[in-house]
Amino acid sequence: MQLELGELTPEQFLKEYWQKKPLVIRKGFSNFRDLLSPEEMAGLACDEMVESRRIYKEQGEWQAEFGPFDSYEHLGESGWTLVVQALNNWLPGAEQLIQCFDFIPRWRFDDVMVSYATPGGGVGPHIDLYDVFICQGSGRRRWRVGDRGEHREFAAHPALLHTEAFEPIIDVELLPGDILYLPPGYPHDGVTLEESMSFSVGYRTASAKDMVSALADHLIDNELGCEQIEDPDRVISLQSGRVDESDLARIKAQLLAKLDDRLISEFSGRYLTASKCELDLPEQSLGFQSTDILEMLKAQTLIRLGGLRVLYFDASVKQGLFYINGEEYQLSSALSDAIPFLCDQQQLSYSCIAPWLDSREFIEQLTLWVNAGFWYFEED
Repeated sequence: MQLELGELTPEQFLKEYWQKKPLVIRKGFSNFRDLLSPEEMAGLACDEMVESRRIYKEQGEWQAEFGPFDSYEHLGESGWTLVVQALNNWLPGAEQLIQCFDFIPRWRFDDVMVSYATPGGGVGPHIDLYDVFICQGSGRRRWRVGDRGEHREFAAHPALLHTEAFEPIIDVELLPGDILYLPPGYPHDGVTLEESMSFSVGYRTASAKDMVSALADHLIDNELGCEQIEDPDRVISLQSGRVDESDLARIKAQLLAKLDDRLISEFSGRYLTASKCELDLPEQSLGFQSTDILEMLKAQTLIRLGGLRVLYFDASVKQGLFYINGEEYQLSSALSDAIPFLCDQQQLSYSCIAPWLDSREFIEQLTLWVNAGFWYFEED
């Protein structure tokens, strides 16, 4: 699978369109094939661990239901949509689609959402707060996109936030392989013209409010930031109710002193790698021994679990620090060069990690991660 941006390079796309304006990319994928069939998608939506929903109208009113689902016959042959979130957590083939957009770093990546719709189906006009590449699979879907601005939003259903009618700046019919890129804040509405599937690759960041709230929990849970303000050089105050500029500076300095690169990278590494959806992890250790791992590596490739988030920071990677699934891990500084391979590569072959396979520490850690289900051996 290969992404074609037409006359644009990835650098030009980022400069001219990313978070700036929508773009229709015709034939972004040549000969694009659905990553799964509607029947396979329905099977995923039967699983209580998979986040799914279906949207339709009943007597002119929008309805939304959350899975798992075991039947669709009562919905008829038109006017409804089935959505499955985090397809990449359950379908290894979704990784190929994500890799096509790896000119955007993975810490910005959210998930791959798949949508199946019958003719006339859609989720209604709405505004997203994230960047998304909507990749049209089988079938055709008409998309209308309005300009960014002041748009009134309202709850068409407790689970559906819609926006008022808008004047389209884009009115386009997507065919298989076409892509619609949407930055945050642009109202849009997609209506299926015939039975179709689409695959949305989303990129999201957290709000400052959410980050500060999570940071407060991190400080409390780890008993950090317990130091109190000290002011041994205080001068006499003639206005007891006043907070003067020097005191305000003390308060500000106390808060900012804790927000150094170490704390920010440790917290955000944990925060950004924590999965918002279930992962297909084993309930118990798989029981591999280090010798098993070494022997199997000679014949098989290790694949990173779909949906697993792994990140490292320039500021701390030389210290051997990196993050997996909401936890901080550390290798000795002598193994720090292995971290980019672990975090940047979806597949680990014997040859690519051979420089570290004579390290007992590395083998023990790799065995731990395989037993936890973070990496698994490619099946023959």
